[in-house]
Amino acid sequence: MKTTNSYGIYFTIRPDKMKDGKAPVYVCITVNGKKIFMALKHWVNIKQWDKRKGCGKTSTVEGKDLNNYLEDVRNELGDCYRQLQVNRKIITAEAIKQAFQRTGEDEHTLRKLIEYHNTTQQNTLAWGTLKNYYTTQKYLELFLKDKIKAKDVHLSELNYKFIQDFEHYLRNYQPLDHHAGMSNNGVMKHLERLRKMLNLAVRLEWLSRDPFEKYKMKFLKVDKEFLTAQELKIIETKEMKVERIAMVRDLFVFCCYTGLAYIDVINLKPENVIQAFDGKDWIKTHRQKSNVPVNTPILPKGLQILEKYRDNIRASSRGTIFPMISNQKVNSYLKEIADLCGIKKNITFHLARHTFATTVTLSNGVPIETVSKMLGHTKIATTQVYARVLERKISEDMAKLHLKLG
Repeated sequence: MKTTNSYGIYFTIRPDKMKDGKAPVYVCITVNGKKIFMALKHWVNIKQWDKRKGCGKTSTVEGKDLNNYLEDVRNELGDCYRQLQVNRKIITAEAIKQAFQRTGEDEHTLRKLIEYHNTTQQNTLAWGTLKNYYTTQKYLELFLKDKIKAKDVHLSELNYKFIQDFEHYLRNYQPLDHHAGMSNNGVMKHLERLRKMLNLAVRLEWLSRDPFEKYKMKFLKVDKEFLTAQELKIIETKEMKVERIAMVRDLFVFCCYTGLAYIDVINLKPENVIQAFDGKDWIKTHRQKSNVPVNTPILPKGLQILEKYRDNIRASSRGTIFPMISNQKVNSYLKEIADLCGIKKNITFHLARHTFATTVTLSNGVPIETVSKMLGHTKIATTQVYARVLERKISEDMAKLHLKLG
């Protein structure tokens, strides 16, 4: 078998097939003197085409975008050529074309990748995390329908431009049910999940290269909202006459003093509360989100709430400490609680976890390493977000001290 081959490609257009001033772009693949032309399903205004150089005119935006696309095609064809070499296949122009178009095998698509990912990760990812992937899938399907005018795309078609266009689509997406658009970090989260799925495709060898290779995430640092000691005290002591509101208040306050997330407290069982080596009651469980161990001594306020629900019939019937209530209802009732207490902040259940990290622990001198362990964080950097928020509170407290000292 011949081990060396002459290989080359160049790009051209077909003016004879021009429509509305645009002509289709073709690539010519040459191996050992034999040529084959392949349509690229890409059209260009003939005024933007540099016939001598066989590319778009670099003086125009359309020409530059086209050249980026042609460079991706050139690299992909080069990968196909080298893969045929590695696999010791007979290299012909037709073989390279088939490898590029995946006509010799069923090519994997974005929908197939998403379905494979979600199916295989059902028993690995927490439901809340998996639900986020379903949301990203929804936006990808909308993007394909609205902007690509297709139900699916081959993975080989994904490139930097696809990612950039998807980012632009998310930033400008206007929901029908509410007015607020997507935040920068919300957009980045969807792109982060897409990147993880495409990394899976690379590992599965469904993709020869990572389309995110040159793309940089742009997360913005945001302050984590939390309740002050005074606000927490108001919620704790406010008389709640409606049982469902009182129960959600207790659940929320319990997490303000333990740092547990919604799913972990709602699944908390009596056996998760044990008497530890120091003779005090501790919570010993695992975060459902990451399966990281959580070991937290229970503060007096938390113990009072545990005692209140010791013989709760609704909780006992499901073998847990607290009765079952959905996260959606909890957050809805928390809005009512905020109104009753005159608190203007947007209180969600996750705010309890932030309050534990700042007001209850860090503000009272608990070392950040200890707080990180109790929150079940795997990286101290995750907990340091709360330390930045704490600096703001220190500044506010010191400003008050300055006033007192005149």
